[in-house]
Amino acid sequence: MAYSEAAALYEQALQQADYPNQAASRSALARLGYCYRQLRDSQNAERVYRNLIGDGNVPASQVDAYLYYAQALVSNGKYKEAQEAFDTYTAQQNADGRVPELSTKVYRDVSALTNTTAATYRIKFLDINTRKPEFSPMYYRNGLVFVTEGGRAKGYRRVFKGNGSTSYLDLYFVPELSAVGATDALASLSESRAAQRLLRKQSYTVLGSDDFTPRTANDSRTVGVFGSNQVTAGDGYGLEPVSETERFGRSLNTKYHEGPATFSRDGSQVIFTRNNFNNGQVGRSTDGVNKLKLYTARQTNGVWGAIEEMPFNSDDYSTGHPTLSRDGLRLYFASDMPGGYGGTDLYISRWEGTRWSVPMNLGPEVNTKGNELFPFVDEKNNLYFASNGLPGMGELDLFFAKMTPDGKPTNVVKNLGEPFNSASDDFGIVTDGNRKSGYFSSNRKHGGADDDIYRFDREGSLYPCRQLTVSVYDENTKEPLPKTQVMVEGGEPGNERKELITDDEGTIRLCVDAESDFHFTAMRNGYVDTKMGFSTRNLDDDQPSRLELALERPVVTTASIATRTGALISGTVKRQTGHVTSQTDGRPLRDVRVLLTNECSNEVTELWSDSDGAYSFTTLTGCAYRLEGKYKRMASKASRINSDGSGDPNLTMFGTGVVLRVDDIYYDKNQSVIRSDAAQELDKLVTMLETYPKMSIELRSHTDSRGTDTYNKTLSSARAKAAINYIASKGIAKSRLKAKGYGETLLVNDCTNGIDCTEEQHQQNRRTEIKILRIE
Repeated sequence: MAYSEAAALYEQALQQADYPNQAASRSALARLGYCYRQLRDSQNAERVYRNLIGDGNVPASQVDAYLYYAQALVSNGKYKEAQEAFDTYTAQQNADGRVPELSTKVYRDVSALTNTTAATYRIKFLDINTRKPEFSPMYYRNGLVFVTEGGRAKGYRRVFKGNGSTSYLDLYFVPELSAVGATDALASLSESRAAQRLLRKQSYTVLGSDDFTPRTANDSRTVGVFGSNQVTAGDGYGLEPVSETERFGRSLNTKYHEGPATFSRDGSQVIFTRNNFNNGQVGRSTDGVNKLKLYTARQTNGVWGAIEEMPFNSDDYSTGHPTLSRDGLRLYFASDMPGGYGGTDLYISRWEGTRWSVPMNLGPEVNTKGNELFPFVDEKNNLYFASNGLPGMGELDLFFAKMTPDGKPTNVVKNLGEPFNSASDDFGIVTDGNRKSGYFSSNRKHGGADDDIYRFDREGSLYPCRQLTVSVYDENTKEPLPKTQVMVEGGEPGNERKELITDDEGTIRLCVDAESDFHFTAMRNGYVDTKMGFSTRNLDDDQPSRLELALERPVVTTASIATRTGALISGTVKRQTGHVTSQTDGRPLRDVRVLLTNECSNEVTELWSDSDGAYSFTTLTGCAYRLEGKYKRMASKASRINSDGSGDPNLTMFGTGVVLRVDDIYYDKNQSVIRSDAAQELDKLVTMLETYPKMSIELRSHTDSRGTDTYNKTLSSARAKAAINYIASKGIAKSRLKAKGYGETLLVNDCTNGIDCTEEQHQQNRRTEIKILRIE
């Protein structure tokens, strides 16, 4: 594991350029890249892997070079190039379970990772930090416990070639949080990433690689205690000041690594991480490696004792990084035990009254082919953890996962984004259930093994948006109204309008932008539209909100109207709501002039659509009505409300160049005669042409595939001309009409020559369409 010396020798050998063949040279480059990966030297790793992939002719045995190259680019902040490398890797190697996640647009749109918290949190650098590693903070009493290098005896220091010397890790304690000095660390976000990378030359060993000579001091990093200060205060720890900190729990610390611990709520039990060391004996795996194990101890008369191994430990794999749920019934930890998804996975064990259960893997919602480490659970059972297998901003990133009441992760796993995450390692967070304040570890300042502890304080809303539930119900019965349309208007630019449908419980759930105004309109057939406003401005809490919209059926009244002949018609008044949309993209159109013509009295009422494209009107049963739209060089086919109140109150607007399918203009086989059903549809077309006197159209007729191509072309032309002649007979100038037959060239289904189809399927192809050539 002397990677620094190995890298120097490989560099020297590659410069000699006397390799026997290209394969040997490529092998040396691959080994050199591996050295720089282990040293966390992303600058040199990028250079080496760029040379290795070269002209793209990478053998199958070295296709992982694209993945390592992409990871180095991410660490160096080159997200766009990283995405291209990930895409290349995806195309050549689909067996890697991480590929689907890493190949998303996450690196094409870096804002998905960087814009979540930068304006919300203030990050501060603690004065207790030194050039030694300080990491994985946890609350205890009114102070802070953290992990750093111990100084028990020089004889216990050890040297890792090329990476400098390190001491074993112990727990230290700062009695009062108020005594922990801090300075603003927001500048670290704008600090030159290049400078950070120059300092990030040393590596750390992840869980499972903790042998007798680990690479750096933080090879057994752990995070532990439940995030509160309710641990029994000072029960017999007998702490003595050591410099600015106190050695924590001397009965727990040995000459080997001890990591942070997790406490039971009453402070009487601790679960902690230590190298495999029992009763003065060092345990090793079958391949001679000293792994990590979880231990538990109880406090008796002020002294920690009765230290025991957790039942799921093994000499052949590591367990560590424990954290207990608040009720003490669930223990989360990290392990590289067989059967996982990647290097290290997160597991859960449940207290069964007398013992801990067999650990269960948290599954693919959390675990990847990379490493998942440092779990922490807050009092709301939210899970925080670090990962280098999920899409992130560099090395280890902090993630958040919502958990079910029984301790299983949901599909909601989010990268915490800046300022929590950086291009370096970010891990070991402890916080409260609302993420108002807390601490986390990062080596962003100096890189390498120089982990530091940062404090964060939230200055704004916890969420970039507020969770809002909208409930729609019947005003009279109070019953929920499922499948009801709700138009939402407002919010950030580019996200101003949404059309949503309520679920089976009559609700919709959405996340609304902070400091914004919204307008909600609920619409349902048989009900009067309801509108309501909602604002997120000046809200100073993080709690979800609820909005209730009541829909009321129109009040039924009777009225009379005089017809054109002077007759008096009485009927029921019905209130109706229509919507105007664009045929091109389906969006609602506002400020459309809608003309409502009562065919009993010939009275015309002028209506205007609102911002949702909606307009309302009343009709009288016994009279029919015609609806037409007028809007900016656009036209609409007339809609009708029948005398019994049925019909379609909606209008669809279209512009020049649009092809409209005309319903029911069909022809008999081998015929071009206009049928009676087709005549009714052509009469509607005549009405539209009368409404828009400057409109010109092309009638496009089609046939089915039966018959020769020439015959079908002639037949379709005859059908189009027959439609033109019918329209012209109603007084429309032929100069506004153009006929064109397409034969069987534009079928609407798969009923081509030689395909056996039903008569109904062939009928679909015997049709006429209109293309708008001009409106004004």
